[in-house]
Amino acid sequence: MRPTEPRPAGTPDASRPAGVPGAGPAADTSGPVADAPDTPDAPGRAVEVPGVPGVSGVPGVSAGSDRLTGSDRLTGSDRSDRSAGVKVDAGSAAAAGRRSPVQSGRRPAAAGSGRPAGLRKRWLAAGVLAVLVALVAGVSLGPVNLPPGSVAVELLNLLPGVRLDSGLTPGEAAIVTQLRLPRVVLGLLVGGLLALAGGAYQGVFRNPLADPYLLGVAAGAGLAVTAVIALGGAMDPLVGLPLTVPLAAFVGALGAVVMTYLLGAAGGRSRSPATLILAGVAVSAFLSAGQTYLLQRHSESIQQVYAWLLGRLATAGWHDVLLVLPYFVLTAVVVLLHRRELDVLSLGDDEAASLGLHPQRSRYLLIAAASLGTAAAVSASGLIGFVGIIVPHTVRLLAGSSYRVILPLSMLFGGAFLALTDVVARTAAAPAEIPIGVVTALLGGPFFVLVLRTARRVLT
Repeated sequence: MRPTEPRPAGTPDASRPAGVPGAGPAADTSGPVADAPDTPDAPGRAVEVPGVPGVSGVPGVSAGSDRLTGSDRLTGSDRSDRSAGVKVDAGSAAAAGRRSPVQSGRRPAAAGSGRPAGLRKRWLAAGVLAVLVALVAGVSLGPVNLPPGSVAVELLNLLPGVRLDSGLTPGEAAIVTQLRLPRVVLGLLVGGLLALAGGAYQGVFRNPLADPYLLGVAAGAGLAVTAVIALGGAMDPLVGLPLTVPLAAFVGALGAVVMTYLLGAAGGRSRSPATLILAGVAVSAFLSAGQTYLLQRHSESIQQVYAWLLGRLATAGWHDVLLVLPYFVLTAVVVLLHRRELDVLSLGDDEAASLGLHPQRSRYLLIAAASLGTAAAVSASGLIGFVGIIVPHTVRLLAGSSYRVILPLSMLFGGAFLALTDVVARTAAAPAEIPIGVVTALLGGPFFVLVLRTARRVLT
């Protein structure tokens, strides 16, 4: 009898008609590779690798069988490719007629997860609800408390074609639309920018303690504003120069980021996220020294400088809102469109490059967008700390660790958080106001310790 030629696993036996069983135990298995079960493979079937897009047809895996051939044969229900370290679900590979996510046009589920890592509708609805609650509460509460129901009706009257009786007097309606509503909207924009930038920085630098001021934004804005206030004469800069102070803060913040980038790029192609962080520390120290020198030389300006440094949302009309809004839209669009790349960057630069991503280009694009938004927020509200740490980590703990979830929810909950914090700052010591930066620091200090302990536990 002529010995049977070994054939690759999953190849139908051309020597017998379809549907006729094989020779069974009596078949010759003297070849170097044992035959797989003699069931013909379904044409066009591919092996699915859950969580790894575009990976199918792993060498040595039969599409119609759950065996590995040759030297790659392993045991157990979950087999892995030794060279790539990718687990292969043999049961799903043998399911008849099932197509891979790439073939069917669907995104694969996250590895090790039974559900997609995308943004769930209930969390999105919770974020929108938080914004609406913060909006109504911020407009209703203050030195003159207004009925929340009447305030909500008055806000609806701002929509085109809506005319309802809110029950508010003309004076109270003016308080709602001209004084409190611009301040609350500014808080929503600034809080959303700071939380979004903080989440983006944490993903870019793979550092849970990164915040929007990591690259020297605070020091650059502080030095520029200090110079304007100290050298601007006796006129009150917060009232008499409405454009000069925000413009100086914006230019100073972006200038600090540019200095940090140039210093970090001095290392050539070997630069890394850690290099940028160290460059940011050096730039912040240098600019803070300049600010201290100016304050020491112009001590009469210390009170005005600290009034800005501690943060504020005091605004007269919609002017500041219109200044921040374009930067908010630009930053949100750029960061949210590239949020999936942060999940890839979390694997490391080598893995991201092997998946077709340009790590340096994506990293610096996200840094530029987040820094632009942070500079706009600082120019309108001063230095408000801890928002970029508290909100992204709270979202990460509650809703998931994917940046497809963290960034949009951080933008919504960050705005709501800062608007509600401003309510506390306005009412806790009424009729006086507590600087909003003090309130966020009181809330963020304990949370920062919690994040630090969590990060230390993960690193160890």
